Amino acid sequence: MQKIPRACVAGILGFTIATAVFAQTATQPMGASPHIEQVMHGLQTRFASANTTHDGKLTRAQASSSMPMVARHFDEIDTQKAGYVTLPQIEAFMHQHAAQR
Repeated sequence: MQKIPRACVAGILGFTIATAVFAQTATQPMGASPHIEQVMHGLQTRFASANTTHDGKLTRAQASSSMPMVARHFDEIDTQKAGYVTLPQIEAFMHQHAAQR
């Protein structure tokens, strides 16, 4: 049987640990800045106000009356083409477009 040099073992072990640490931190949300938290709170408040049926679903008409940005991008946000959007869909849309900037 051939012996593996300690440097190779150490390198492989280091790579494995680094990969595991990176994967763990990549899936954990970082502490949101106060500005982001404020924006998200405002979004939640506006969504609750616009959602007059209190069913967690915002129709195009509800969006048009209270959330013009959502109304303008309704078809993009409504990824399931259900005729309504949810708060998580709006948040995902906002995060996606913020990351592109």
